[in-house]
Amino acid sequence: MMPANNEDTIISTSHGTLETPEATSKPRKMRLWFLVLGALGTILVSGLLGGWLGYQASLRDRLAEEENQKAIVAATQYQLGLADLAAGRYDTARKRFEFVLALKPDFPGAMESLAQAMMGLTLQQTPTVTPSPTAQPTPDTRKEEELFAQIQQALLNQDWQLAIDTIEVLRKLNLTYRAVDVDGMYYLALRNLGVKNILEQGLLEVGIYNLTLAERFAPLDVDAQNYRIWARQYLSAASFWGVDWRRVVNYFAQIYPALPNLRDGSGMTATQRFRIASIKYADQLAAQGQYCEAQIHYENALSIAPDPQVQPTLEVVREWCANPPGSQVTPTETPTPGSGMTPTPSDTPLPSETPTP
Repeated sequence: MMPANNEDTIISTSHGTLETPEATSKPRKMRLWFLVLGALGTILVSGLLGGWLGYQASLRDRLAEEENQKAIVAATQYQLGLADLAAGRYDTARKRFEFVLALKPDFPGAMESLAQAMMGLTLQQTPTVTPSPTAQPTPDTRKEEELFAQIQQALLNQDWQLAIDTIEVLRKLNLTYRAVDVDGMYYLALRNLGVKNILEQGLLEVGIYNLTLAERFAPLDVDAQNYRIWARQYLSAASFWGVDWRRVVNYFAQIYPALPNLRDGSGMTATQRFRIASIKYADQLAAQGQYCEAQIHYENALSIAPDPQVQPTLEVVREWCANPPGSQVTPTETPTPGSGMTPTPSDTPLPSETPTP
């Protein structure tokens, strides 16, 4: 006999059981709802992703527009500064050039123009003593005038050492000849020679000495002060080479992002010193079982330049960091260039002064 309520009946046949339409309607409705919710979620995620990408694009466009505006303002102020410089308005020109360097530190010619403005300002502020007329015969200054012209030409040629040597000859010949003008030229030559020795020649001590002498004639500009500070910090950091790798790494981590190619007489740049010191310090940490700390410094070194000799050590240390071994294993010492150089260690800490960005 058939059951009284046949709506939910499961029909038995020779091939199996069949569900009635009412029994299968609920799963179908559930699947339909899942499909609808999935479609809505996809639309929502797509909308959010599109909005985020649009925001990023507009942000890049706005930043590019801001850089363009800075370049336009810097160029305008630089041209006005040149006009002020030519008209003898040295203080106004100085302010304009400093504003340009604050906007665009690498603006072509701004640093040299600032130095000229400061030299002119120094000369302008120095009172000129007018001697009282006397009945003495007119001195023969043809030799002094010739030397003075040679100094001017050397400055135009940016031959700073020749300008300084010629100034010394002129001073020995006649210490009072156009003393104020000669002092201004002496400042300009010393300042630029000091910067050149620090940035190009790797003569850090000599460059520091040049800038210190220039400072006796007029205050140094911001760039020259920063170069002198970085040179001092490089020398202080290098004094710990081979003695305290932790200090070397910490100090050169501050130096190389600002002046990556800064070097001393050894020829090693700040970037190279940071890379080598990071490897040495990582070896030291790994030998002490501090594998995770060692991993960080190995990775820092390899981020600067790949090294097939260090890469396997990094892989081992990375594995030990994730799964510390039962016994301490010292990684193979990694050979690094520059091992023959042993600067004299010093306990002098880095200068407390910090360069102005």
